[in-house]
Amino acid sequence: MSSQWLRWAKRLNAIAQAGLTYSEGPYDLERYHQLRDIAGEIIAGHSNLPPAQIVDILRREAGYPTPKVDVRGAVFRNNQILLVRERSDGRWTLPGGWADVNETPAECVVKEVREESGYHTRAVKLLAVWDKSQHSHPEHFFHTYKLFFRCETTGGAPAESL
Repeated sequence: MSSQWLRWAKRLNAIAQAGLTYSEGPYDLERYHQLRDIAGEIIAGHSNLPPAQIVDILRREAGYPTPKVDVRGAVFRNNQILLVRERSDGRWTLPGGWADVNETPAECVVKEVREESGYHTRAVKLLAVWDKSQHSHPEHFFHTYKLFFRCETTGGAPAESL
């Protein structure tokens, strides 16, 4: 899918999601449901996923649409950086993942590094916040901010991802 089509579809979905959150009238709600389904069909028309699966993903999102938060840990030792393989595509990446509710971003990155590498760390410093849509990452359904932390090892040993 061209990035412009995905941006339009994501924007349509965000408008629909906000409308579903704040509208009360049955006709408006019906229109926002239709708008969300159209956004899903546009995405499906330009992807390998079936339309029903994409619409289901979009329907699970509720409330005012905001960017998702992804945390990544940069762990250095002997002028080398810790990388792990992504389960989804087998590519090498910094350990990390989606931030969890009721945990600080620093707590999330420490947990993710441990789960994905076996190393115990502490988050020392927030290094960067990237808007994923402004970099050469593959397009995604949701707008995402990536938070990068410098982490120091405090223990543990290399282990397979959980």
